Amino acid sequence: MVQKHTVNDVIFNILNYTFFILFTLICVFPFYYLFINTISENSMVSKGLINFFPKGIHFQNYVRIFKNHDLLVSLGVTVSRTLIGTCVSTAASGFVGYLVTKQEMWHRKLFYRYMIVTMYFGAGLIPWFTTMQMLGLTNNYLAYIIPGIVNVFNIIMVKTYIESIPAELEESASIDGASYWTIFIKIIWPLSKPILATIAIWAAVGHWNSFQDSLILMQGNASLYTLQHRLYIYLTQSSNLGATMGSSSNLSESQIQNMLDEKTRQYTVAMVTAIPILLVYPFMQRYFEKGIMLGAVKG
Repeated sequence: MVQKHTVNDVIFNILNYTFFILFTLICVFPFYYLFINTISENSMVSKGLINFFPKGIHFQNYVRIFKNHDLLVSLGVTVSRTLIGTCVSTAASGFVGYLVTKQEMWHRKLFYRYMIVTMYFGAGLIPWFTTMQMLGLTNNYLAYIIPGIVNVFNIIMVKTYIESIPAELEESASIDGASYWTIFIKIIWPLSKPILATIAIWAAVGHWNSFQDSLILMQGNASLYTLQHRLYIYLTQSSNLGATMGSSSNLSESQIQNMLDEKTRQYTVAMVTAIPILLVYPFMQRYFEKGIMLGAVKG
């Protein structure tokens, strides 16, 4: 059946599509601008001549970046912490979220309310650092994994989602002799894929973009720097070179070239840092949207 559109409907659709197309372009353009500057002639990039289209296309910047040992080490650290941290955090959030739905859990309300309180009160940066130091988590890879295992907000989301699952499913399994662990693994976990996928995305993005823990806790071990920390170092070096160039006219050719290299390296590392996490979302989008909606119904 063909639906007739009024003039107002047509005008609304035109304005609506125009707005979202413009909004999409505004969101995409920074990544496009970054990319074309990484594959364009370095000297033209330094002069700010690359705005909409690449010129003098080459991929040497990426080749040079992946030959950088420090960057490869940082990439390995970031990838490993993202994979391990995401898996551990998702599993813990799922299991704890399931536990706090059980009325027979010992002091369930006390533990749950205690977890809620931690969302509103924090000791601050210095006590946090002191605690991490006392626990031996400075210059230690485990500092990337252990503190992020339990996330109260994720637990609340899982708890809310599980409560929306019909209780009859658990009751029938319990009558058949299934334990809590069996019910969780074979019934709750498969049915909770949408919310768990949502939590996995949050955890992965958080680990991938994490910067503060590396900057503060890994000062004595450069082999544990994350990609974001390494990018910060390149940004700082580029800024220092730029300030030096602005205050002195007696720079050598090698120093000037070094500054240009730092700028293109800065763009390239930023692109390498952004691309992987952007590629994850399209594969998880359908779970993400469903998990957000269902997990928030009773929030």
